[in-house]
Amino acid sequence: MQAIQVSETGGSEVLAYVDVPDPTAGPGQARVELEASGVNFIDVYQRTGLYPMPLPLVLGQEGAGVVQEVGPGTEGVAVGDRVAFTSILGAYAEQIIAPVERLVAVPDDMDLKTAGAIMLQGLTAHYLSHDTYPLGPDSSCLIHAGAGGVGQLFIQMAKRLGATVFATAGTAEKAELAGAAGADHVILYRESDFAEEVRSVVGERGLDVVYDSVGMDTFDRGLELLRPRGLMALFGQASGPVPPFDLSRLGRGGSLYVTRPTLGNYIATREDLGRRTADLFGLVRSGEVKVRIGATYPLAEASSAHDALEGRLTTGKVLLIP
Repeated sequence: MQAIQVSETGGSEVLAYVDVPDPTAGPGQARVELEASGVNFIDVYQRTGLYPMPLPLVLGQEGAGVVQEVGPGTEGVAVGDRVAFTSILGAYAEQIIAPVERLVAVPDDMDLKTAGAIMLQGLTAHYLSHDTYPLGPDSSCLIHAGAGGVGQLFIQMAKRLGATVFATAGTAEKAELAGAAGADHVILYRESDFAEEVRSVVGERGLDVVYDSVGMDTFDRGLELLRPRGLMALFGQASGPVPPFDLSRLGRGGSLYVTRPTLGNYIATREDLGRRTADLFGLVRSGEVKVRIGATYPLAEASSAHDALEGRLTTGKVLLIP
């Protein structure tokens, strides 16, 4: 089968479209023929070596498809089942071997591309808004990159929970998308200081929570926006990792909290994965949360997908189609 393999870390040019041996399912496993594979910043971090991984490596941690084979003695799925997954390495390929306990059934009325588009980013938006800092009608929050794959889903969930939402965007087109998702205040961060814009609305009270997927470029200013005992949830680093800093800053800022959550800890058990996915799928199927697939690329053009993602040229979800 064909797959995208990384044999050395570096730029998008290291993404090689190669033949690899056809996989075979073992006990407790299923072989899934992929219809769509999600492109996410964690793939970029692994490609560049920011997140060191053993090489050679087939990238990708999210997708959806149809079960073609189940391993001996395996229960819970059958050949022909439509399934989706996240946090399983090797999705930039035509097929993947997945532990059955990490697969979720895709409802008959949901397109597989939609399912593949929401597993990582949708579940991320869900755990951040429902658990990391549970939003409610009295909450105020800032969501960076509001037009991105996580951002648009996140804004919709936050508004459904009743929160007042500030969002940042880099262009007028992206600002329009963030506004269409429901953001109350959208800030063009290239034209004005996002912290000053937020302060002009919230005043000295500050925000309850800042959800930051950008990292180095936005972290310091985001901390300044928090109310006493407010929370900074740093869940990405698109602009680079946040440098080490003196923790006494948190005390001076008002007994602030900082957390660095990851999806894996919020879907660590089969029960957590099933409950969270069922809620997410329900929101999408009911139309309460709308999914925007911003771009699709053939699997062989994974390097172009990475270039677009890193260049902040994307809106909504980016998919690879085997």
